[in-house]
Amino acid sequence: MAERSTAAVDVADNSDETSLTAQADQSTADGVAKNRERDTDSDEVQESTRTDGPGKTSPPELHSGHKLARRYRLEECVTRLDGFSSWRAVDEKLRRAVGVHILPADHSRARSVLAAARSSALLGDPRFVQVLDAVEENDLVYVVHEWLPDATELSTLLASGPLEPYDAYQMVSQISSAMAAAHREGLAHLRLNPNAVLRTSTGQWRIRGLAVNAALRGVASDTPQRTDTEAIGALLYAALTQRWPYESDAYGLSGLPKDIGLIAPDQVRAGVHRGLSELSMRALVNDGATASRHESPCTTPEELVKAIGEMPRIRPPEPAFTAPPEYQRTSYQQGTYGRQAPRPGAAQPVPTPPPPLQSRTGKALKWAVSGLLIAALGLGSWQLADALMDQGGKNDDPGQTRNNDDGDKNKNRPAPKPIAIKGAEEYVAKGDAQHPADVTKTYDGNPSTAWRTSSYLDGPEMVIKPGVGIVYDLGSEKEVSAATLSLRYGSDHTTVELYATDSLGSSTPLSSMTKLGKATTSTTSAKVTVDKPVKSRYVLVWLTALPYSGHDPANYSDPGYKQAITEVKFTG
Repeated sequence: MAERSTAAVDVADNSDETSLTAQADQSTADGVAKNRERDTDSDEVQESTRTDGPGKTSPPELHSGHKLARRYRLEECVTRLDGFSSWRAVDEKLRRAVGVHILPADHSRARSVLAAARSSALLGDPRFVQVLDAVEENDLVYVVHEWLPDATELSTLLASGPLEPYDAYQMVSQISSAMAAAHREGLAHLRLNPNAVLRTSTGQWRIRGLAVNAALRGVASDTPQRTDTEAIGALLYAALTQRWPYESDAYGLSGLPKDIGLIAPDQVRAGVHRGLSELSMRALVNDGATASRHESPCTTPEELVKAIGEMPRIRPPEPAFTAPPEYQRTSYQQGTYGRQAPRPGAAQPVPTPPPPLQSRTGKALKWAVSGLLIAALGLGSWQLADALMDQGGKNDDPGQTRNNDDGDKNKNRPAPKPIAIKGAEEYVAKGDAQHPADVTKTYDGNPSTAWRTSSYLDGPEMVIKPGVGIVYDLGSEKEVSAATLSLRYGSDHTTVELYATDSLGSSTPLSSMTKLGKATTSTTSAKVTVDKPVKSRYVLVWLTALPYSGHDPANYSDPGYKQAITEVKFTG
């Protein structure tokens, strides 16, 4: 079974070499940071030391504080092995943490690492940890990638127990669809394992090391789709059982008992979801292996995605409702301040209510209060009758008018009127357009259609672009007082700016436009009010901050910072 041996190569012959693992772990001062973001595994350290060619190349002498390209400042060495090193660094230009792999330019794998990194960067799929830069300079080859401080490796999640069925379903669904997209572009991972799969704080699953990890370690496969599919099956198996589906222990997980073969997850642990158990077996059972029950094997990520789509959808668990604790008043509120608290279990006497006012003073007080109430009622009735008579007299005389300042103000301010949109065109300040063919969907009167932005990795404030938006043609010069937007995604946060421009399209720079207003919202609607209305035929609706949202199949958009405008209305 050639494919089974490919997936199990990570853990072969490593059980008796723990000292090298310890040496690799000591290469960083912060074990938590290392485990959260490293691209190598303890068994990978052992495996790499057995290679002959690359091991002859000495790693470059680098240290914390060293700068690459006068931009990337090295902070902490995460891994140093097999002639290359991996670092946590800081991109001083964009002020963010990044990860960096560094090799000598004469390393036997330097060319293949550069080619793999550049191919991975072209994919641009936010489900993968993105390659940000791949450079050769000063006898060094280095690959810069995203650093996700809020993400947790699957191996860390499994240390506390198997995943819930819904979480395992989300993991295998997102990982399978991501790998299917990568293989359609000719890219394979070949190193999918619990340390290469991350869950972010928003619940999204990300894959790191696409093509690059395999190139760093010289791993290749004649059947890359089957290799990655079996690896996804192993990930799902581990998520369901907290066991590695091979005899050897790996990634902090115990392997299966020896000499029993591959058994279904629901035979390893009670309560495992049967549909997910069969799915993992369909991905793992390849090349003649057998299991107690399974349908046809899945040999490609695309087939795995199709099998997941045919399963009944697994819904998230209902949130547990916890009754709030009973309100406990303090002893001061109970009127026992300064008194000795009763002993626990002792019967407490019911306090006797105070007697009514029976003395002469009490009777006088009651008569006084009654007189005041009668006087107040009489005074109020007289004032009301006087006001009604006065109003009636004034209404009888048509020549008299009331001097009402508020009425004058409302009379001078006309009611806002809707302004019809005659046309629109996407405004592109930098880079590529978003979806220019969909701009008419923002004023077609159909809230189910929308113009959407791309999904970005950074946010909410846009980094790679100054903003994205649409210029609207009002037909002629109109005095715009407000713009109301209906949005698809409500989260923290969307920022909308309004500009008056002199042309339809992107020929006029933002610096030459007149800014009319700005609004920020965390809901699915935004209203930009113009303080000083300006007459203009063309108005730009400009988005400079986008909320984060997950995968949206109805809108054909991937997870990331994004927004979609369903309707735009102008009033004047």
